[in-house]
Amino acid sequence: MSHHVAYDRGLLLHGAKRNSVLELWEVERYGTESYGDPDYVSIYGLPPRDWYVKGIRLLGRTAVECTRDELADAIGRDIAAVATKPGPVPSLVIDPFAGSGNTLYWILRHLPEARGVGCELDTAVFQLTARNVEALSLPVTVVNSDYLTVVSREATAAEDLIVAFIAPPWGEALSKDSGLDLRRTQPPIPEIVANLQHAFGRKRLLCAIQVYELIDPDSLAELQSGFDWSALRIYDLNLPGQNHGVFLGTKGWVPN
Repeated sequence: MSHHVAYDRGLLLHGAKRNSVLELWEVERYGTESYGDPDYVSIYGLPPRDWYVKGIRLLGRTAVECTRDELADAIGRDIAAVATKPGPVPSLVIDPFAGSGNTLYWILRHLPEARGVGCELDTAVFQLTARNVEALSLPVTVVNSDYLTVVSREATAAEDLIVAFIAPPWGEALSKDSGLDLRRTQPPIPEIVANLQHAFGRKRLLCAIQVYELIDPDSLAELQSGFDWSALRIYDLNLPGQNHGVFLGTKGWVPN
C-alpha cells in the first residue's frame, strides 16, 4: 500500500473526514486508491453511484469500516447454510454493532423469514443508518441502543434460534505479526459471546464473528472452546493478507 493510500484511509478513519458525511467522489476515490475499485464501497446491493443518488449517505469512518456487499453476501450465505441445517426455524438475528446495517441486511436476504434487530450506540451513525434504511424501505430494524439493553429485552423472544453477527470495533486488536486478537476488540469478543449465551439461556444460539485471515491462535482456541460446534471461513476477495472471514459457532445444538 502506498503512503498516499495509507494517508487517505487514515484521513477517513482518524482525520477531519472521520465524522463527516462523504461526497460521492470521496467514496469512489477511497475505493479506487485503497483497492483499485471505485465501486468497492457497495452496500445494500448497490454501487456507490446508485446508492448515493437514492439519498444514501455514509460517514468517513463508516465507509472504511462497513462490511461491503461482496463480503456481507458471503457471510450471509454461510450463516444461512448453518442456521437452516435443522430445517427452517423461526429465527431472530441480532447485530450488536450494526454500523451501516449492511451485514444485517444481507443476512436477512438469506434468512427471509427471520426478524432482524441492529444495535447502534453512536447517535450520528444511527441517524444516518436509520435514514438510509427508510430511504430504501429495507426490512431492517436499527435501534439507538447498546446491545446489552436490546438483548435483555429480547431474552424471552419467541424465536427458536438466535443468530448473532458479532463485529465490534477492532481498535488495537489487529497486529501485523500475530493477527487479530479476539480478546482485545472493544468490547472483547469472548465477553460479548458470554453475555449472549447467558441472556438466551437454553435457546439455540448461532454466533457469527467477523474475523481477519490472520488470527491470534490462542484467542481463537479460547473462543472455540466455548461452543458445541464451530467452523472458520476465510473469503478470498482481496489481496493475500487483506482478507476477512467469519467464525461460526453454535451453543445448545450441533448442525446436522
